[in-house]
Amino acid sequence: MSDSTARILILDDDADVAYAARMLLRRRHGDVAVLHDPAQLPALLARAVPDVVLLDFNFTPGRADGAEGLAVLDVLRRQANPPAVIALTAYADVPLAVEALKRGAADFITKPWDNARLVAAVDGALARRRPPSADAASALMGASAAMQAVRAMIAGVAPTEANVMVLGENGVGKELVARAIHAASRRAAGTFLAVDMGALPESTFESELFGHRKGSFTDAKADRAGRFQAARGGSLFLDEIGNMPLAAQAKLLTVLERREVTPIGADRPESVDVRIVSATNLDETRLFDPAVFRADLLFRLNTIVIRVPPLRERREDIPQLLRHYLALYEAQYARPPRQVAADALGPLMAHAWQGNVRALRHACERAVILGAQAEYRFDDFGLFAGAAGVAPTAVVAAREDATLSSLERDAIAAALAQAEGNISHAARMLGVSRAALYRKLEKHGI
Repeated sequence: MSDSTARILILDDDADVAYAARMLLRRRHGDVAVLHDPAQLPALLARAVPDVVLLDFNFTPGRADGAEGLAVLDVLRRQANPPAVIALTAYADVPLAVEALKRGAADFITKPWDNARLVAAVDGALARRRPPSADAASALMGASAAMQAVRAMIAGVAPTEANVMVLGENGVGKELVARAIHAASRRAAGTFLAVDMGALPESTFESELFGHRKGSFTDAKADRAGRFQAARGGSLFLDEIGNMPLAAQAKLLTVLERREVTPIGADRPESVDVRIVSATNLDETRLFDPAVFRADLLFRLNTIVIRVPPLRERREDIPQLLRHYLALYEAQYARPPRQVAADALGPLMAHAWQGNVRALRHACERAVILGAQAEYRFDDFGLFAGAAGVAPTAVVAAREDATLSSLERDAIAAALAQAEGNISHAARMLGVSRAALYRKLEKHGI
């Protein structure tokens, strides 16, 4: 999805690498900056902190220890509203990537990269990015009985090694639940690594998760660790688990049963030591449909199930969430504190909040930036009174005189908006494959 408000920074001393990444990402995110020298970073940060940074780890000729990149990562993580950092590594730098993950990097991409994988990593980082104080404890706040039950479940299951499946709609905070489990576990000092299973192409599924050996296929120029190896000693969060093809589910099941992976081209398996937390927004009944999800894999993953309620089922928490996020963005944008107008609170609590807490957070940011009155009015939040979201077909039907191309573009844009930018969900709504949707996004310049 094109997002003109997202700010992407590529920090890499290799001009060709930086140019290729910029050309790829600017189709979807208009604001893509490039720096070749970390010394230029303070001036950029003084103007605006990026949302996502693609960070190389060696800048001085002859250096290969990654210390320069790790130092930059530390600087970025200390920002008031730190960006999501994606480590750019060579094949031989996987141990360095693991160290970067431990220090707070959101993901790592090996060079040369797969374009779809890079785009998915940036999209995922943008979707998951949250304010620094909006950690699991604050974003999962609320005095409602439903949220008290969720927090009690997290506290009870975190100290164990049980696999956990988190269920809930888009935007309810499933990854935040997973992070809270990790933070309260005996693995808290280890890596927390999130993987969007719906974004992994089938052709590279095994390589991404289990790794490969040099020469095992055409582009395998060196050994590469998979996500299971990268998260060793920590927690592996398998997001969008319901979007996995059945064939991929069988491979994942084998790993979970044996607690070992066999990298592509390897002669022997490697043991893995990770705690698995998975999540899906699929309706729970669909998970028990064998045509959608393998029952044996489900029983491996759902030892403990945590169901995160949608915001409409805990409306009494909305005032607290509004105060929290408004104060957060007032501090971020140096705006004076303001109250929500009395006649605005009722409509805000009655709003459908189809995107749940994530949608509320974005609405609060908009209100802080654009609100011009002494109090926040309902209109400041960019919502339609009583709106529950607009289906793609509603946009299409409203423009009878539109051309076929514009109808397709509007349907795609509306599906992406309704899916909160999640390509897998939007593709499913439109009835097309992810690959087909990517082609259409490029065609329409979305």
